[in-house]
Amino acid sequence: MTVELRWRTERQSAVEMTVQLVDSDLSLISGGGSVDPTTAKLRGFSGKATETMTTEGGGSLTLLVGVGALDELTAETLRRVGAAIARAATQCDSIALSLEGLGGRPVPIASACESLGIGILLASYSFDRFRTTNQASSLQQVFVDGASEGVITKALGRAQAIGAGVALARDLVNTPAGDLTPTDFAKIATEVGTKSDLTIEVLDESDIAEAKMGGLLGVAAGSVQPPRFVRATYEPAGGAKELTTVAIVGKGITFDSGGLSLKTGAGMMTMKTDMGGAAAVLGALSACKQLGVPVRVVGYMPLTENMPSGTATKPGDVLTTRSGQTIEVLNTDAEGRLILADALTLAEEAKPDAIIDLATLTGACIVALGSHIAGLLGNDDGLIDQVRDAGRRAGEAIWPLPLPTGYHSHIESEVADMKNIGATGQAGSISAALLLERFVGTVPWAHLDIAGPARSDEDRGLLRKGGSGFGVRTLIALLENYEPIGGVRREGAEGITVLP
Repeated sequence: MTVELRWRTERQSAVEMTVQLVDSDLSLISGGGSVDPTTAKLRGFSGKATETMTTEGGGSLTLLVGVGALDELTAETLRRVGAAIARAATQCDSIALSLEGLGGRPVPIASACESLGIGILLASYSFDRFRTTNQASSLQQVFVDGASEGVITKALGRAQAIGAGVALARDLVNTPAGDLTPTDFAKIATEVGTKSDLTIEVLDESDIAEAKMGGLLGVAAGSVQPPRFVRATYEPAGGAKELTTVAIVGKGITFDSGGLSLKTGAGMMTMKTDMGGAAAVLGALSACKQLGVPVRVVGYMPLTENMPSGTATKPGDVLTTRSGQTIEVLNTDAEGRLILADALTLAEEAKPDAIIDLATLTGACIVALGSHIAGLLGNDDGLIDQVRDAGRRAGEAIWPLPLPTGYHSHIESEVADMKNIGATGQAGSISAALLLERFVGTVPWAHLDIAGPARSDEDRGLLRKGGSGFGVRTLIALLENYEPIGGVRREGAEGITVLP
């Protein structure tokens, strides 16, 4: 069930609960007045951001929600406040929220409305496809006033589009691998394309072989489920040929057993998540039309399972990728970079202005940055800055890592152009990115390793346990505000570290 965000007219019928925003001085932001300090103290409420307290009077419920100090208000604080509202209102069908008093604060009123809406939507998310009893929130409608109808309607529409994109990515990640094969994913992408005015091209196994995608075929060799490759294109209104094109590439391993380099049972528990990159790409593309993204966007999604069998790729085998470069496979559990190699080559051949890929690629990134922060690597400092800034605006944590040329020795192979694993116990995220870099040529490229934040192990803030949809909001923020680079990587980029 999706929460509907709506403008509240003066004639709007009564709702089950009214929401009042409260600052750190216990002042009611809308309508004036304040919270009784004695009552607040007894209830442990101080107006700190995301604190909540429910009161009753005159037969109606009021939810007080803290936003903290108004002069320190940020869009991210308001997203978390929205999440707190959703969590406190799970038993209500409808609530009303006024933005009166937020005008002129550090966050513009439209951004404040959008941020609150996104927080409400993401915290209200529930995946109940396989439950026999509904455990979703009862919340169905949120009515908002306190600014002009035009401002609120546009802001809530944006929140709804972004929230739907994240929910789509979460649904895909949360779906069991038995119900989301590569073929199933491709069918869903086709359906999304029809609804979102995308051009969808699906390559089956014979098309993939004809396209000489040896990396994708090598990973798929052990599974009875055939691979698929999805290319999805969004054209802005007008469709001028000189439009800037941005390629977004997502790793789509619908289940990762590790192949013959088999994972442990515990290691496989969450491996339906290994298509989080492809899910984020499709989720972002689904929102482009409604948001009016001004650049052409082409999504590339290589899709396969990674399974062990008598036909599986063996450690020591050499795969020839679409680019003609060869990769020695020494660990079949380092498979994401193999399918991305082919996808990046296809993207590079189209000569876009920039390429951004997202992948649940390395456990090493979780060791380095934990489970809440994505690693960012790339070959152009300007693009790296744009991606990181987009993540900051969207509220998704991203941290740059170096891409030292001196570490190329980590992926040198005795028998092929490169090997698919780096030095034992060293710089695993970097060596994986160095391999990917060999397939983008001179196109500006950024790589997001989302192995940690692609799923959450708990309900927290905007997150629900399971798939997070990480990357959707960052991609949207990037695409909406993209500054053309020119399609050729700048030499001497500050993000590139040269080691002796």
